[in-house]
Formats: sequence, structure tokens, C-alpha cells
Amino acid sequence: MADDLDVDPALAAAVLEIEGHVSGNGWDQPAQLYALVETARIVAHEPDLARAMGLDDAAEAGSLTPVEQDQLRPDQPLEQVLETIVWPDGVYGCAAVVERLVLPPDADARIPDDAAEAERFAREHPERQEVRIVAGATRAGSTYCALRLRAHDDDQSVVAGVDMVPALLQLLRATLEEDQ
Repeated sequence: MADDLDVDPALAAAVLEIEGHVSGNGWDQPAQLYALVETARIVAHEPDLARAMGLDDAAEAGSLTPVEQDQLRPDQPLEQVLETIVWPDGVYGCAAVVERLVLPPDADARIPDDAAEAERFAREHPERQEVRIVAGATRAGSTYCALRLRAHDDDQSVVAGVDMVPALLQLLRATLEEDQ
């Protein structure tokens, strides 16, 4: 894991803002996707919207504003959706929210190959943990994640860092690449 010097403070603040917002709505939510827009861009190009959001140049310099996207179809996994997305130039970064079951490392060898059986195995595993992941990436290459376990559902137990969910972060970074 990278040290604190590798953290993009604007991205970290946006990811933690999203995590706090989503946690207020409880568990068992569908996957969500956010565009991350430079707040200064919103203030400059959409002044009425910026005022309505309580944003101004001085208070928001160097920050990112999360913009929630339309709800994703529940029958399509987030990973598949991310493979089809390309963000426009005005989007500086993006973030995704997803809930998953996490198993202990020693369970990996026993996970069935069949997807339906693997899902059943995970749901019935006595040591499973439910986790909410908020992962973000920027065009500059920065990443940041926040994880909340359902078993420890309080703000002080949120774990955060730059490279906690590498596969999801790679999918997010790919949506920001210009030569897709």
C-alpha cells in the first residue's frame, strides 16, 4: 500500500464524501457510478448550478464534485457496465460503489467454477463478510478506495487507501483512457 504522500487529496475527499452519502442510505443497494468533475469547472461553466450546490471559487479550489449517474440496471454487473463506458473530456475522474461478499483467503481453493454455485457457496460460507467498496480513479492516474464492512458499520471503521481493489480500479481507469 502506498504511503500518505501518494494520496490525491481531492480524490480521497470525493471518495469519502460518496462513501458517507451512500452509507446514509443503508445496505443492499445496487451498484452506483459517479462522474468526478473539477469543482472549479462547474463554478466557471455552470454558475447557477454551482450556486444551487453551494459551491464557490474560494471554498472549492482544487476539489472534485461527485455527480451521480443514472441508476445501473440491476441485471448487469458493474464490471460489464464499466467495460462499455467512455467518459467525456469534462470528466476528470470517476467512482463506483458496489457491495460484495468477501471470503477468507483459505476459502479460495474451494470456490466452485460454476458462477451460480460460487455465488451460493459465498452466501452460505460461515466466515463471509459483506463489504461496501467505493473506488475512484482520475485521468492523472490517482486512485483511492474506501471500504466499510457490514459487521462494523460505523464511520470510524471505514478503511481507506490508494490500491485496495486493484481489479476494480483498473476497470475505472480504463473508462478514462482517451484511446479506447
